[in-house]
Amino acid sequence: MYQTLRMLLLSNARCWDAGSQKSYQDLFESLDTNKDGKVDVAELRAGLKAMGKFCQGAAQKILSSGDQDKDGSLDFNEFTKYLKEHEKKLWLTFKSLDRNDDGHIDASEIQQSLTELGMDVCREDAQRILQSMDIDGTMMVDWNEWREHFLLYPAHDLEEIIRYWKHSSVLDIGDSLAIPDEFTEEEKSSGRWWKQLVAGAVAGAVSRTGTAPLDRMKVFMQVHSSKSNRIGLVGGFKQMIIEGGLTSLWRGNGINVLKIAPETAIKFMSYEQFKKLLSSEGKKTETHQRFMAGSLAGATAQTAIYPMEVLKTRLALRNTGQYSGMFHCAKMILKKEGVKAFYKGYIPNLLGIIPYAGIDLAVYESLKNTWLLYYAKDSANPGVLVLLCCGTISSTCGQLASYPLALVRTRMQAQASLQSSDQPSMSSLMKKIVCQH
Repeated sequence: MYQTLRMLLLSNARCWDAGSQKSYQDLFESLDTNKDGKVDVAELRAGLKAMGKFCQGAAQKILSSGDQDKDGSLDFNEFTKYLKEHEKKLWLTFKSLDRNDDGHIDASEIQQSLTELGMDVCREDAQRILQSMDIDGTMMVDWNEWREHFLLYPAHDLEEIIRYWKHSSVLDIGDSLAIPDEFTEEEKSSGRWWKQLVAGAVAGAVSRTGTAPLDRMKVFMQVHSSKSNRIGLVGGFKQMIIEGGLTSLWRGNGINVLKIAPETAIKFMSYEQFKKLLSSEGKKTETHQRFMAGSLAGATAQTAIYPMEVLKTRLALRNTGQYSGMFHCAKMILKKEGVKAFYKGYIPNLLGIIPYAGIDLAVYESLKNTWLLYYAKDSANPGVLVLLCCGTISSTCGQLASYPLALVRTRMQAQASLQSSDQPSMSSLMKKIVCQH
């Protein structure tokens, strides 16, 4: 399917030049699926997906750059003018990469250019980048291949193109869910960053609500299950439904959803500040600096919202009628146990960030690079399905490594209601868990 559309849409790409109206016309007609003489953002997005060139926000950026009359679509004249201007900028970038001026870009030239920009990439990474653009298999990219690859992607200068390679998973830069999203200066100034954060928060709320019964069951088993009190999945659900009805499966979900927004915002803002502190002014942020900034940002966010974590655990474990809501729960904890109760289990929670983030990152990159090494053929982009599988496996490995600390944290949160003399320390609680289980 991809090859057929590529032949249809870009068959004449190699002979395009600034005055080739016929080729622009063919491409425009192929994108204009409803034949109304205009191409809107949905048609652009569909065309980019069909060619395997889709990147978040690319279609909207093309439309915003070319839409002179601000009617929300591109007519043929606007489309042609945009492509001509875009090609001129692409040509300048191509020439800057072609160090020996032979009309081709090879892996060493890519490697050298990235090194000068503060990005140390190995020869293998440079070859992967080249392979993603190389149509004829020569391991060199000429102007026509370069133009075909980037014609319908709004990047034109080298820094934007590096960002495209990064988000296409061509470069091994150590991306992980443990590290917050990074936004360009344009995204920050345009306000697009907060829209993405809001979208992420909404998606997180939906997913957490959908998995809330399993989350409550996890907390229930962590606290109450032992050698003498075995709790199975089915038996646990039956017990919770008998005690509080079907809706009791969602106890604690409200506070769990409510903490998404502040946690995301604090993590994002602190990540930006930690990056500035850890990296030298005017220089690129290195991978290890990004990872360290991400870990510190995660710890900062957890410190700020940790009382909500304690509330979530208490609400998930409450009996029917024990608390009327999250505010009543917070009031009762503060009255009976004091402020310290809101930070019970904080140390194991903080320690759990390190193994989770490190193992998640290492496993993700190892799996992705292994797939690229043995299975990548026509493209250096693994694709959404492969990245999803890598992310799922790496996250599972990270969870397995950090789970003992998560268990201790939950036990300490739940046992904060006991008398101070009966509250075990982290080490004594670990010993107790080992003996009881």
